[in-house]
Amino acid sequence: MRQRFEYAAAWLFVKGLGILPRRLARAAGHGLVRVLFLLRPPLRRAAIENLRLAYPEWNDAQRREVIRKMVRNTGWLAAEFAHFPGLNRENVERVIIQEGFEHFQAGLERGKGVLLLTGHIGPWELGSFAHSVYSGRIFFLARALDNPRVDALVNRYRGLLGNRPIEKNDSVRAVLRALGSGEAVGILADNNTTRSEGVFVSFFGIPACTTTGLARFALHTDAAVVPGYTLWDDSLGKYRLCYEPAVPLARTGDQEADIVENTQRFTRVIEEVVRRAPDQWLWVHRRWKTRPEGEGSVYPD
Repeated sequence: MRQRFEYAAAWLFVKGLGILPRRLARAAGHGLVRVLFLLRPPLRRAAIENLRLAYPEWNDAQRREVIRKMVRNTGWLAAEFAHFPGLNRENVERVIIQEGFEHFQAGLERGKGVLLLTGHIGPWELGSFAHSVYSGRIFFLARALDNPRVDALVNRYRGLLGNRPIEKNDSVRAVLRALGSGEAVGILADNNTTRSEGVFVSFFGIPACTTTGLARFALHTDAAVVPGYTLWDDSLGKYRLCYEPAVPLARTGDQEADIVENTQRFTRVIEEVVRRAPDQWLWVHRRWKTRPEGEGSVYPD
C-alpha cells in the first residue's frame, strides 16, 4: 500500500508540474520543495551544519541565504525534470546552453570512452538530459530507488533520448563495457561513502570519505575524466552546461597512492565549482559523516 501511494504521489507530482507552463511549474516546484524541506528538520540541520563546516567564517544570515536559494534551485530542478518530454534540439537553448563542449569531444576522440566527473550541483538531472539532446546518450551510475515503480518512472524520464542508468551495485562490468565501446559514463563523485569503499581526501579542508570508483576506472581504462556540471546563470536567465578540460591522471606506479591522489584531484574540481556557486550544491547530504578510525563525528547530533 505504501509503495502504491508513493508511486501515485510521484506520478501526480511529475505529471502536475509537466502540464503547467514552465514558469508556473518552476514556481510550483519551488513551493512544494520548500514545504517538504520545512517538514524535514534533519535535512535543515544537515544543511546548516555542512555550511558551518565548509564556511566557518560566514554568519547565520549568509548560511540561511544559501539554503533558501538551494531550496529554490531544487524546486526548479523538479519542474525542469517534469518538462523533459518537451525538450528537443529546436528548443533546448531556451533552457540550457553548452559551454566547453570541445573538452568532451576531445575526450571522446581519444577512443577510450569518457568518464564525466560531476556532482549534485545545480540541476544535475537536467544536465545529463540536455547532453543527450545536444550530443547523444550517456550512461550514468545511480542507486536504484527503494520503490521500484517510482524508480522506473524516474528512469523513463531520464532515458527519453537514450540515456541509460547503471545500477551502482552491479556497475563494474557495465561501466567497462560502455567505456570499451567508446561511450560516456557520468559519475556523481560528491557523496559520503563507507571506509571500505572509499578513501579520505580533503573537501573544504576536512577529510571526506570519497568513492575510489572513478579513479579505479580511469586508471584501468585510461578513459578521459572530463568535468561536467550545470549551473543557473541569472544574467542569462537560463542554465549553462559546462565542460572542462580532462583532469590529468597521476601515474606513479604505486596503484593505491595513485588512487588517493586522483580521487583528491577529482574532489578538488568539485570543491572549486561549489565555491563558485555555493547555493547550487545540495547541502542536505552529510558529506563528512564517515570519519577516520578513532575520530568522532563532526556533526553535533
